[in-house]
Amino acid sequence: MTERPKSPREIASTEVPTVFVIDDDESMRRGLTNLFESVGLRVETFGSAPELLQRRLSDVPSCLVLDIRLPGMSGLDFQIQLEKAAVHIPIIFMTGHGDIPMSVKAMKAGAADFLTKPFRQQEMLDAVTVAIERDRKRRENEKIVSNLQALFETLTPREREILALVSAGLMNKQIAAELSIAQITVKIHRGRVMKKMGTRSLAALLKATEVLGIDRAKP
Repeated sequence: MTERPKSPREIASTEVPTVFVIDDDESMRRGLTNLFESVGLRVETFGSAPELLQRRLSDVPSCLVLDIRLPGMSGLDFQIQLEKAAVHIPIIFMTGHGDIPMSVKAMKAGAADFLTKPFRQQEMLDAVTVAIERDRKRRENEKIVSNLQALFETLTPREREILALVSAGLMNKQIAAELSIAQITVKIHRGRVMKKMGTRSLAALLKATEVLGIDRAKP
């Protein structure tokens, strides 16, 4: 069956970075939409935090431009709620009533930036560019970890033991003694581990174990 071509709208929603804007000021939402769309970004705006919670975020590099003073749930409260929900989208806070304690609290909680209204358009674009790149790198790293974890799941319990001992820096002879098996058996298992993990060198294998957080204490 031939796959249906994607419409321009579908392509935009799946490939173009997205900026989510939450501000109860309609003119601010409209102004930011025009600004971000002028540089080719996709924009979705909301008048309150609960509105964003009701939709599924696009699976593309994104950031959230968030007014810190919102009716009902404040921007800071929303930041905390997103963290609890494991939604790791970079947040750029904006406010017309900023103060040092508020900005410090936001930044300590992981905010990407904090802009005081009125801000320069270029200042906002620079902040969004940095935030989207930060989200892009996070997504790439998560994909790498996910792929490695899937490969790790294909290892047998014995192969996982071998991998953990290799990551601890043990040589084949030492691993054989540790597990009370023959060196040739260690060599065979080690070769299978390398193949299953998609690595061609010891350095690459060790890098994979580092990414996965595998060590001798967690075979």
